[in-house]
Amino acid sequence: MISSIIFTIIFIGSASFFYVNAVKIRRNIFIGKNFPITDNKGERLKTMVLVALGQSKMLTRPISAVMHILVYVGFVLINIEVLEMFVDGLTNSHRAFAFLGGFYNFLIAFFEILALGVFIGVVVFWLRRNVMKVKRFWNSELKGFPSLDANAILITEMILMTALMLMNAADQNLQLRGNEHYHQAGSFPISGFFAPMLSGMSDGSLILIERVCWWLHIIGIFAFLNYLPYSKHLHILLAFPNTYFSNLKPKGQFNTLDAVTDVVAPNFDPAYVAKTDPNNPVRFGVKDVQDLGWKNLMDAYSCTECGRCTSACPQNMTGKKLSPRKIMMDTRDRMEEVGRNMDKNQGVFVDDGKSLLGDYTTAEEVWACNTCNACVQECPINIDPLAIIIEMRRYLVMEESQSPSELNGMFTNIENNGAPWQFAQADRANWVTES
Repeated sequence: MISSIIFTIIFIGSASFFYVNAVKIRRNIFIGKNFPITDNKGERLKTMVLVALGQSKMLTRPISAVMHILVYVGFVLINIEVLEMFVDGLTNSHRAFAFLGGFYNFLIAFFEILALGVFIGVVVFWLRRNVMKVKRFWNSELKGFPSLDANAILITEMILMTALMLMNAADQNLQLRGNEHYHQAGSFPISGFFAPMLSGMSDGSLILIERVCWWLHIIGIFAFLNYLPYSKHLHILLAFPNTYFSNLKPKGQFNTLDAVTDVVAPNFDPAYVAKTDPNNPVRFGVKDVQDLGWKNLMDAYSCTECGRCTSACPQNMTGKKLSPRKIMMDTRDRMEEVGRNMDKNQGVFVDDGKSLLGDYTTAEEVWACNTCNACVQECPINIDPLAIIIEMRRYLVMEESQSPSELNGMFTNIENNGAPWQFAQADRANWVTES
């Protein structure tokens, strides 16, 4: 009973801590502007199933796709066995689902094969990151905690899978010996290879190994759950809503600002009704995270830091400072800073003299983008870094009148000539008559 009480206390504490952090993440996401996304529900559901559940966009890079699918499927399905461990922990039982008989044996064998697949997958990922040193994992924005975070999760998953196998190997030996607390249940095709290595141990030693590995695995699951809010692995949960609320517009189609339309449209349509309040002016574009939409902020929390966006960015390839991954990481870091500010001030943000544009992301990075949408196309969970970049550009141009000299010349030509070129409107069609 003491074991059950300890388990229950850990479970309640872990669930409560996760709930508190989940509430903060939701609050931080809705720091952004609120707007409804209720259209095309069928198309959105299809996108979520294909991209988040089916991982269709991962397949553009087959090696990492196969390894990720192994880890992903294993992680999801092995949690069925973790459910049994929860029941065992709460009721002080052992292999509570053994009443399923032959089907239970199949499940345990299947889970062991999956666990081996997960172990192989994370080892390959660790080697690609630390031995092969794949370029996209060594960009400057990954120095420090992001690199530590990735490796910590990979090593943790190796430990959890090893603990699961050792637990089963010790359990199998105790079952074969007819120990009264370890009745025959399960089939162990993988851990069965290691079971003979433990056969010379006493019952007490085997029980100690089985119990330590059981607790290590279950506490590891609780720890992993509560580490998610601080880690890039939050995408495990947010990938599903993030892909559901994907931008379904054609790539390259930008939104227009109602405040600008309200000024221009009456010149062409006297009956036009303004959509914004002229007595409550809004900021053009984005300077800080509060100016972004909530979906942009969900994008930032969902970022896997895989670097596919940056590795596909032609500007990054040519040595420019732009990294779409860094844009998303900057947005998340600033959002969390704003959230901590609100926590200290009873839920109200107190100006700290900082902003996303300027303190985190520079104008040089923003203007380096050529709006090709390669980053959007490559993202495995439909994150849209370009939307944030475009809005920061709008702020620079429309609020700060800061733009490269090449654009200033074009703006002047459009204003004076109605075209980006330096000749009068009357001469725009002259090229047609040229021989």
